[in-house]
Amino acid sequence: MKVALFGKTITPKDIPYLQEFIDRLGNLNGTIWIYESFFQAVKESITFMKPPVTFTTQEELRGKVEYLFSVGGDGTLLDTITLVGNSGIPVIGINTGRLGFLSGISKEEILPALDEIIAKNYSLDSRTLLRLETPDNLFGELNYALNDFTIYKSGPHALMTIKTFINDEFLNTYWADGLIVATPTGSTAYSMSCTGPILSPDSENFVITPIASHNLTVRPIVIPDTSIIRIQVESRNPECYIGLDSRIMKLDVPIELIIRKEDFRIQLVRIPGRNFFETIRAKLKWGLDIRN
Repeated sequence: MKVALFGKTITPKDIPYLQEFIDRLGNLNGTIWIYESFFQAVKESITFMKPPVTFTTQEELRGKVEYLFSVGGDGTLLDTITLVGNSGIPVIGINTGRLGFLSGISKEEILPALDEIIAKNYSLDSRTLLRLETPDNLFGELNYALNDFTIYKSGPHALMTIKTFINDEFLNTYWADGLIVATPTGSTAYSMSCTGPILSPDSENFVITPIASHNLTVRPIVIPDTSIIRIQVESRNPECYIGLDSRIMKLDVPIELIIRKEDFRIQLVRIPGRNFFETIRAKLKWGLDIRN
């Protein structure tokens, strides 16, 4: 079994769980690849049966590993997307963070989940990505996102003016702090906190959600993910911020940007007994009687 591990940091209380996981992988007599900076963070606390192979780029993993395990929270898993790209490597999220929508396997469930994966007793959730096109190719080859594209103002006062077109048909001019274009996966993230709807992962839609709209009648809107979204941005501030998941850049305005569906998808491993609706019930505490 050839697996890759990605993470950022780990707390002392989580070390025993990671050690059990490493030991189980070691007993499979396979090869463990580990992200270089993560290895530096854990090498004094974790014992490996044989030295792991370190990596830093997507090219080093392509065609060489069967799975990539993300150890951390949802933000950590989002960072793995730049390492997986269009390689097709399935991603498994081990949650040592807080909420864990994407990193659905708790640290207490690591070994049972690994046994299911070894037995090939799992399914793959194929998740849509979106792609951002900018005049100067601002994000280079990493111009895609699993959760969302965001644009927001750089200063505390002046609103942004965001003129938005869908397939070259005018939708609306948003006077707001910013705008979110979210995938179904990202509909439970920033978009949801701005009153956007929750989309099921297989819904094949995007949701456009304004951030603090000046016009209170402007609501989020759901559109097909085959749509091409074009936005023209103006502001009294000379700059604005744009984000793809956790990657943030500053750019000058006025600017025109295009968002569309990416040509490839990300494969998330789902073990038996877990589904999207169960996750949102558990994480959002739907149906919980809070009267007691």
